Amino acid sequence: MAASALHAVILAGGRGTRFWPRSRRKTPKQLLPFVGGESLLQQTVSRIEPLVPPERVWILTNDELRAAIHKQLPQIPLAQIVAEPEGRNTAPCIAMAARLLANQDPDATMIVLPSDHLVAKPKAYLQTLKRAARAAQKEKLVVIGIEPRWAETGYGYIEFPKGTKSGGSQAVPVVRFREKPKGPVARRFVKAGNFHWNSGQFVWRAQTILDAFERYLPETNQALSDLPAPGSRTFKMKLAERYPLCEAISIDYGILEHADNIVGFPAKDFGWSDVGSWEAVYELAKKDPEGNASNTPVELLEASGNFVDAPGKLVALVGVKDLVVVDTPDALLVCPRRDSQKISALVKALEGAGLGDLT
Repeated sequence: MAASALHAVILAGGRGTRFWPRSRRKTPKQLLPFVGGESLLQQTVSRIEPLVPPERVWILTNDELRAAIHKQLPQIPLAQIVAEPEGRNTAPCIAMAARLLANQDPDATMIVLPSDHLVAKPKAYLQTLKRAARAAQKEKLVVIGIEPRWAETGYGYIEFPKGTKSGGSQAVPVVRFREKPKGPVARRFVKAGNFHWNSGQFVWRAQTILDAFERYLPETNQALSDLPAPGSRTFKMKLAERYPLCEAISIDYGILEHADNIVGFPAKDFGWSDVGSWEAVYELAKKDPEGNASNTPVELLEASGNFVDAPGKLVALVGVKDLVVVDTPDALLVCPRRDSQKISALVKALEGAGLGDLT
């Protein structure tokens, strides 16, 4: 595979509701700098640049975010920051990207990545992607599994054959995908050793995934079969006409759970985190001897295990522990760290109460 045939497709249309009140419709999680000076999206692009330069990076997003993404990533051609006409889950947007790439480069191989993850060991990570790109040349759909560090119930799992060890240099057949498990099942998965977290990262030739769409999601494949070039005057109009005809389904349910040419890399941990909640940000942050983490001034008295994000003001905590405190000009969040996954439900409640302008 020529290096010029390798492209990156970054999915950047999500809202990040679990990070309210910092994450909002126009400034969602992926555009925010939770760890380091760059946003999560900017870090994603920087991380893969040794493999895929900006001119071969494609960002899939929505109309609300397109301008903000272009401002953060001016090095990426504007025509390659593509806005979906409407959200229809991951299968249609990946099909769209594959069609655009195949039209431009019949030999294109695409690395599909979320925009809002972190990787602490980029060299090991890039080595895994290189191996996955080579495996994809054999007409395989390649998934990346992460060696589990604990019995996580918030991730799906990839089941590899019994005896599979993490960190091998060769692709391994995927036995099946497992839904987010209950605690006892997750502990059994980790103990077994052949189950890995599903990181939502995929590598395949554009034509290989299009063949899978033709077989498993033919309506989506047909709807997007004759898209014009993304920089043309007719592209936006044609896409708006065809996109609603696509099945609204995830790539996992629509393709991966049916295809028979799936392999994976059960990668050793390369410091991956999906940064899925304020609890995850707390875990990544530096802490004082009492386990408190803050990126703003705090005064603490008999307080431990707290996370504080309140720019521009002093926060004093007395006699409390394991809280998340996030302050913005128009909203304040206080909740137990263990409940930070529930913030998405809070956002839905705000919208239901007619307070959508705060979300």
